[in-house]
Parts: sequence; C-alpha cells; structure tokens
Amino acid sequence: MAAGHSPLEQFAIHRLVEMHIGGIDVSFTNSSLMMVIGVALMSAFLTLSPKRNALVPGRWQLLAEMSYELIAKTVRDSVGSEGRKFFPFVFTLFMFILFCNSLGLIPYSFTVTSHIIVTFALAGVIFVSVTILGIVRHGARFFSLFLPPGVPISLAPLLVPIEFISYLSRPISLSVRLAANMMAGHTMIKVFAGFVVALGLFGFAPFIFIVLLFALETIIAFLQAYVFAVLTCLYISDSVHLHH
Repeated sequence: MAAGHSPLEQFAIHRLVEMHIGGIDVSFTNSSLMMVIGVALMSAFLTLSPKRNALVPGRWQLLAEMSYELIAKTVRDSVGSEGRKFFPFVFTLFMFILFCNSLGLIPYSFTVTSHIIVTFALAGVIFVSVTILGIVRHGARFFSLFLPPGVPISLAPLLVPIEFISYLSRPISLSVRLAANMMAGHTMIKVFAGFVVALGLFGFAPFIFIVLLFALETIIAFLQAYVFAVLTCLYISDSVHLHH
C-alpha cells in the first residue's frame, strides 16, 4: 500500500507554524490546532447552550445539562459529598476528551486522543494530582494504600511491591486504553474506505459497514471519555478515602 494511502497517515503530526525556543521544538502542529478548536467549541457549547429566559430547554441546553448531571452523579457516587470540589476538574476533563474524540470523527480532521503522548499527559496530570492529594490529606498513612487491610504483615514483602507496581501502572493503562481505542476504530474506517474506492460499484457492502462502524465509533467516542472520567473519580476516591 502506498504511503500516501496508508491508514496510519491520518495520525501523522504536521507542523503548521515552526517555532523553536532554546533549541526546543515548540511548533504549532495540527494536533495543537485541533486541541485549540476542541477547547473553543467546548467553551462555546457550555457558554451559549444555556438560555435563562427559555421556558423549555432547547436541544443544546438539554445535552449540556445531561452531561453535567452525568458527571455530577458519577463524582458523587464515586467520591461522596467530598467530591463536589473535584467536579469542575473531572467535568472539564470529560468534555475536553469528548470534544477531541468527536472532532476526530470528521473526515480529514485529526484525532488528538489517538496519540499516546496526549493521553499520557492527561493521565500523568491525574496521577500526580491524586498522589499529591493523598499525601497532603493523609500524610505517611497514604502509603498504607499499598497494603490491603486485613492482610497478614508477613505477606507485606510480597503484596506491597505488587500493589506499588499496580499503582504506577495506572497512568499507563489509562492513557493506552483511550489512545488504542481511538486509533483502532479510525484505522478500520480508513481501511474499509479504501475497499469502497477500490471496488467501485461493488463497494456497496463495505460502504454499509463503514456507516455502521462510524455509528459505533461515535458511541465509543462518548464511552471512552466517560470511562476516563469514571477512572479519574475512582483514583480520587482512593486518595480521599484510602481503603474505603
């Protein structure tokens, strides 16, 4: 398959404005552009959709309120009443990932969340934040998280390293899950789109499959954003309540 028609071509980073600061490449790329567009659309959606004077909420306001209630309930169920202070962070994270995932569904656009460096940066911020939160809140007692309650102290040399490695793997699993799902779905769509072009009049069946796959990818775009938010809530809950 020619390089210009590779299914992976859609994930390539292209410099739009080259910039270097102190020998470090800080160029403005297509990935940067899509993140800026995602933040702009998210801000516009949340700012303009609510209409205070409307007796009946419109579709956009209804979507905004449903998103708000979904994440508010998730934070409340996972963290409890203390989770209220973390709601703005989780909600912003959810909406940002959702809009970036959705923008990636537009033909010839760029899927920001298909790149592990982006998803790992998000997961890294969460990991560092919840770790600092746990240490500040509980002090040295936070490290009891690595020894499940009720476990004999004789098993500590075995379980503590396992729990510690499991804890360190959180940002890796969180970031890889999102990036892999986005990349796999978009690659499949591009592959079947190539079949449609190659088969011509006989490409009707692959075209129907693309439509169904696109619908599935739309659902996955939402689910992956929600899963990311849910896991973030669980990590916050661990730091707030420890062995709760």
